[in-house]
Amino acid sequence: MAAVVLMSSCTLLTRRHHAGAVVEVNGQFLEYAELNEVTAGLSGADSAAVADAFIQQWATEILLYDKARSRVKDEELETLVEDYRRSLYVHTYEQHLLQRMPKNVPQELVDSFYRSHLNRYVLKEGLVKGILVVVPNGAPDLNKLKKMMEQPTPDNIELIEKYVYRYANGYELFLDEWTGTNQLLMWMPLGKNDLSKLPKTQQQIVLADSVSTYVLQVTDLKQVGEPMPIEYARAEIEPILLRERTQAFLREEREKIFIDAVRFKKLRWYEGR
Repeated sequence: MAAVVLMSSCTLLTRRHHAGAVVEVNGQFLEYAELNEVTAGLSGADSAAVADAFIQQWATEILLYDKARSRVKDEELETLVEDYRRSLYVHTYEQHLLQRMPKNVPQELVDSFYRSHLNRYVLKEGLVKGILVVVPNGAPDLNKLKKMMEQPTPDNIELIEKYVYRYANGYELFLDEWTGTNQLLMWMPLGKNDLSKLPKTQQQIVLADSVSTYVLQVTDLKQVGEPMPIEYARAEIEPILLRERTQAFLREEREKIFIDAVRFKKLRWYEGR
């Protein structure tokens, strides 16, 4: 209620001195246009409540700023501003320097880090490689499809894809990349308990629901608790190595600056050191 009264009384006052103003605090004016943007599309009651809250926040920020200016010493503020300015300049300069740093991470570095930190890279989710084909119940030549999936040679993959184009409702080919076993829950009617029972390798699982038949050919599998495959761990290792390289690169650049300053006598040593 206080904010509404403030709004009404200040409006009468400021209209005499500043056209289009709703309220004035310490020489600062809040315009109707700005307030209308905040309350646009709101009903009468909601609009009034939002307007009161906005006016109170707007006025409080101005009053707080003015009080802070009267209490905080300029020297104190200038020190903070200069520290921030210096940090900003240094950070921006270092970002320019980092453009010269190589971003590629050699595989041998990934391998070495992986071997040294094996305990970090233990699977919390199973991983699988293979093929999944989803066909309507009663699809023709299903046994032939299963046989081809058991031997996923390039020639058979070509034949499988021709079959998929004609009959399949869904198809996932992940022979060369690891897929989380939880993803299988989205692709086929497996239960969470079934994930721990998946066969190791070169095994085929056939499931069916009221509409479709799901044929999954497992070519490789890693269970929860096993070491994470290095090609899968690479996505986690690369950012760590890049961060370490960045820190080392910037540290070397700082050392070069100091050494050059000494070499070219930009540093002056005084007695007593």
